[in-house]
Amino acid sequence: MTKLKTYKILSLLLIAQWAFVKIIAQFPDFIEQFYSKGLYVFISSLLRILLGWIPFSVGDVFYIVIVVVILKIGYLFFKNNSYNFKITAYRFGSLISVVFFAFYFFWGLNYFRTPLNKRLNISNESYSNEELIDFTQKLISKINEVQLQITKNDSVVVLNPNSKSEIEQQVTDAYLQLAMEYPTFSYKYPSIKKSIFSLPLTYTGFAGYLNPFTNEAQVNAQIPKNTYPATLCHETAHQIGIASESEANFTGYLASIHAKNIYFNYAGYLMALQYALFEVYNYNPDTFKLLTTTIHKGILKDMQQNQNFWNIYKNWSQKYFKTFYDSYLKANKQKEGIRSYNKMVLWLINYHKIKKI
Repeated sequence: MTKLKTYKILSLLLIAQWAFVKIIAQFPDFIEQFYSKGLYVFISSLLRILLGWIPFSVGDVFYIVIVVVILKIGYLFFKNNSYNFKITAYRFGSLISVVFFAFYFFWGLNYFRTPLNKRLNISNESYSNEELIDFTQKLISKINEVQLQITKNDSVVVLNPNSKSEIEQQVTDAYLQLAMEYPTFSYKYPSIKKSIFSLPLTYTGFAGYLNPFTNEAQVNAQIPKNTYPATLCHETAHQIGIASESEANFTGYLASIHAKNIYFNYAGYLMALQYALFEVYNYNPDTFKLLTTTIHKGILKDMQQNQNFWNIYKNWSQKYFKTFYDSYLKANKQKEGIRSYNKMVLWLINYHKIKKI
């Protein structure tokens, strides 16, 4: 079989794959039973066993290779007159076809599994403004308590004594504690890596991501240490098959607060508080201001330092990267797009109706 014929076949298979994904996405219970709880568990575990021990991000190297291949195809197209448009189109089509298959086979079908709230028996009912304010007040009381327990002074910023590498090693214990209550969050064979692209990630406004082709949890090594544990727990949630960003946020929060490590607890409550305050601000800026007066000064300083960090790297390109990511999320059944991150507040409020904060 000639290369051109192979490219044609792979390109045509892309259409079939797209149709298959559209159809199977309508059967979340089937995906949950046979993929997310079956095939995916084997695939993800195998990938982490094979690649987890490697000190650098294999997934990032894979991305570099993909970019090089694309540039090579483009170079040949412009340099070689005999390298016509049809051949170039089929080569691009075959490359996209292979990547499309790998994405959904290795991880992407988790976007269409049974929603997490159904699996945990958590209500999906909308909350009232009163419930939002009440929850935020309780969250403030809790994080104030944890901050004071660590610092012994309500005006002092929490300083995590562990290195980022040590924090990465503590994620497994956090999930071990969570799995004791919810076995569905069982996590084995850790594969957590600092991204080679940490600086570019900072400029684009991202704290981390999961590489769906290698199942490595990639974290931006530049981000502040106090947000590091919650970010790691979020990306680890993706590793165990939690695709939705709101669900990964919620799972990361649960792992953080269930950990025996108080710095993980603080990071989890800090993440939740920032999302809750954002919702309060959208509802009533005056109530937001009133609530912030009840937060310990050390926590407010921490939040401001985190904001200052991101402001340093803020630039025009973030708008375009966020727009692209928003479209990607919407294409994978997350109707709210980037806004879906904040949906975790819904899960938090309904969860803490059952479990007191």
